[in-house]
Amino acid sequence: MRARLAWVEWATIDYACRHWHYARQVPAGRLMGLGVWEGERFVGVIVFGRGATPSIGKPYGLEQGQICELVRVALRDHETPVSRMLAVALRLLKRRCPGLRLVISYAASEEGHYGGIYQAGGWLYEGPMDSYKIEIHGRLVHARSVGSRYGRHHIAFLREMIDPNARAVRGLIRHKYLMPLDEEMRALAKAKARPYPKQTELRAKQAMAGAPGTAAV
Repeated sequence: MRARLAWVEWATIDYACRHWHYARQVPAGRLMGLGVWEGERFVGVIVFGRGATPSIGKPYGLEQGQICELVRVALRDHETPVSRMLAVALRLLKRRCPGLRLVISYAASEEGHYGGIYQAGGWLYEGPMDSYKIEIHGRLVHARSVGSRYGRHHIAFLREMIDPNARAVRGLIRHKYLMPLDEEMRALAKAKARPYPKQTELRAKQAMAGAPGTAAV
């Protein structure tokens, strides 16, 4: 069945993220989301944002408005390959934001992800990055999301006001992928590209780091 994508409002993004994404929450910051339908059935959202830091474009010589991050793929059961949905989403994003030149995304190894959907879609792999999250009430949450929800993400504050067992979980790995939207950016991304990580390699790294693994994307 062929999927249909259209821009949606925040409430739709919120619903899909809270029901069908492992994090069960909406990313912090300004967002743009595409709803996905198969026939008349709503199956989820693909969400883009400005990224976790204002300097997200600095390594590529880009300014705000020229780069964004794919921050959520929140889907229920569906028939269309995710890589095909992403290809359509990127075309619609480029049409809506003609000044955009690069999209980045991350696969979280602590969730057992290695970027299979990006590899299937021809994204370029920049490499692994050290990362950390904050554990609150037994859940791992990105520090920016913690700050957005509680106003601060300092561990001392969180232990006093939110969860006495809050802690920073370090040693996590995020796999960074790039999707250039013009030839100049493609040349730059190719210069940074490394071989794709494999699921077997990810599991070995998780075992060494003690990172929890779940189903791989």
